[in-house]
Amino acid sequence: MEVTITPKEVAAGRMTDEHVTQAVQAIHEDGLIVLNNAVPHDKLDILRERMTEDSVKLIANQKWGGAGHITGHLQQGAPPIPPFVFREIVSNPFAIQVSKGVLSNSVFNSFYNGNTNTPGSKKQPLHRDKYHLWDDLGVAHPATSLVINISPLDTTVENGAVELWPRSHLDVTTGRRISEEDEEKRRAVDPPIRGCAKKGSLLIRDMRVWHRGVPNESDEIRHMIALVHNIGFLRRGKPLVYAKGCEDALADSGIDQHAVFTDEPFDYLVFNAP
Repeated sequence: MEVTITPKEVAAGRMTDEHVTQAVQAIHEDGLIVLNNAVPHDKLDILRERMTEDSVKLIANQKWGGAGHITGHLQQGAPPIPPFVFREIVSNPFAIQVSKGVLSNSVFNSFYNGNTNTPGSKKQPLHRDKYHLWDDLGVAHPATSLVINISPLDTTVENGAVELWPRSHLDVTTGRRISEEDEEKRRAVDPPIRGCAKKGSLLIRDMRVWHRGVPNESDEIRHMIALVHNIGFLRRGKPLVYAKGCEDALADSGIDQHAVFTDEPFDYLVFNAP
């Protein structure tokens, strides 16, 4: 399911009720939605240049991250320091509209990081990022956490668009890792898709959706920025760390940004990693 944000909505910084309803319904039913035209390209170009420089450092040190710490996948976010923190990303109004529509008006962000898929990467194990809160209900409860993935460039099958299993958020199988037996059972009735998204799009999904990183068969590093919006009653972990000077980008966003700001130097490639 895709919703294309119109130029009028971009100018207003707000989607129509119809588009919000479509996105919310898609997340309830399929577990995911793609919002096109959500982030201006000029901001993404600035981030991509800096993030590629950081990727080279991480690759040189083989700092593989993500599910299984598989070769070629980096746990890497955008720099939380000036001049690289943009309101259109950390406080994206369209993502916040959808999150409030799915979760409630009480939402906090617990994650500002991402995943980088490098050329020659390997396949990750199939997994979900969040468990069901109550695994003895026999049915899936409504979403409590959403991940918002932001594409700094076109995400394609060739450069390793994530494998996604629509409607798997409704599967009450327990555990983070998905067994081969459960995978094959589901593949027979509801096979996976690829999370292809255009530059500037948001891919929003229920964090219980089964997924995995797959090989990047291109010759370019492919970044994917991520935020995690949570329903207000969930436990808050440690706050996200930003350098001072980023406050305006997170202020008055309509959600709890769960952030602290420091004027002390810090290694941002480590600080906001899970």
